[in-house]
Amino acid sequence: MKYIKRHMEDQVISLSKSWPAILLTGPRQAGKTTMLRELAAREGIGREYVSLDDLNMRQMARSDPKMFLQLHKPPVLIDEVQYAPELFTYIKIHVDGRRNPGDFWLTGSQVFRLMRGVQESLAGRVALLHMSPLSQREIIGAECVPFSTDFETLVEQSKKLHPVTTPEMFTRLWNGCMPGLVSGDFEGRDIFYSSYLSTYVERDVRDLSGTVDALKFIRFITAVAARASQLVNYKAIADDADIDQITCKNWLGILEALGIVFLLHPCSNNVLKRTIKTPKLYFYDTGLVCYLTRWSSPEVAENGAMSGAMLENFAVSEIMKSYQNAGKEPYIHYYRDRDAKEIDVILEGDGKLCPLEIKKTAMPDKRLVRTFAVINKSPLQLGTGAVLCMADRLSAFDKDNLIVPIWMI
Repeated sequence: MKYIKRHMEDQVISLSKSWPAILLTGPRQAGKTTMLRELAAREGIGREYVSLDDLNMRQMARSDPKMFLQLHKPPVLIDEVQYAPELFTYIKIHVDGRRNPGDFWLTGSQVFRLMRGVQESLAGRVALLHMSPLSQREIIGAECVPFSTDFETLVEQSKKLHPVTTPEMFTRLWNGCMPGLVSGDFEGRDIFYSSYLSTYVERDVRDLSGTVDALKFIRFITAVAARASQLVNYKAIADDADIDQITCKNWLGILEALGIVFLLHPCSNNVLKRTIKTPKLYFYDTGLVCYLTRWSSPEVAENGAMSGAMLENFAVSEIMKSYQNAGKEPYIHYYRDRDAKEIDVILEGDGKLCPLEIKKTAMPDKRLVRTFAVINKSPLQLGTGAVLCMADRLSAFDKDNLIVPIWMI
């Protein structure tokens, strides 16, 4: 089995030197357990591994958490810890009594349920990290660099990365970024995604919301995939899936809790009053979107009606992963106002707003950056903007507006 080095390794090793507990959340099959078991083997201190997917282990952890921790003494790696929230109180007692860095490595794939338990029992005692499926930089073995429009950083990175053509980009996008597929452990992309949905996603949705009609759920997640990179429209999704809007909101919240989708919220403040309030919807894995929307090959995806939306989803998810993998909070928004002025992505940091436009073209038009001026109404300063596109090299319209190839994210 081929192990792919993860950018988050450095974060886990560093945090284990000062925090008694680390909780790594993220979707199933994203590689959380694989990475932590790899790091545990390298540690060489005999860290025990326990999975609460095992029903016997889960029963003991729930019915007698104190005994469970006496049997499975730290340093320990506990997988899918959301199944036994009863453990949190006893982990807290252990941590408060010993304050031993790195004692508990915990993983979980149901974020909301975990957060409740963590906030009640382990606040201030646990370092939280979120792992998504593989980023493109992890797949090609490049270093972890949170994406920014800093020109010096981009110039330095452009010397280290190989250009990628549009067909190559859509092959990456169509293949997806699940470690099991990328590493070659699983043959057959369609079979992988089909079993992923039925084995994990449906089961977790049922676990979090009670009974679920499997056919309606597949129709629902397909309707969501068809609207990747668009404003969330609960009524349209609910109509497509033949469910009510309350169920639609509930299920979409669960997909977000499971780390399958994320929402980009609009950039707004007291000055930008004309902005709309609806979030935009993205998937962490574009391979899953292609599978659900039945794009049969990378060529079909590249030439299909959704190709621009797919590329935007790919670029935004890669930006998100670049921050998460560095253990940083991504301050990422979008802008759209009632006059239909729109900016695909706005990066916020150091008192500046850096606007990004995402386009499938290899030769972007300078008129694309005109909308960036709306940010001048904001109390924050307008930073360096960029058009992210399929150009073969880094260039610029002028000193304030860059042309950045998507393969550089």
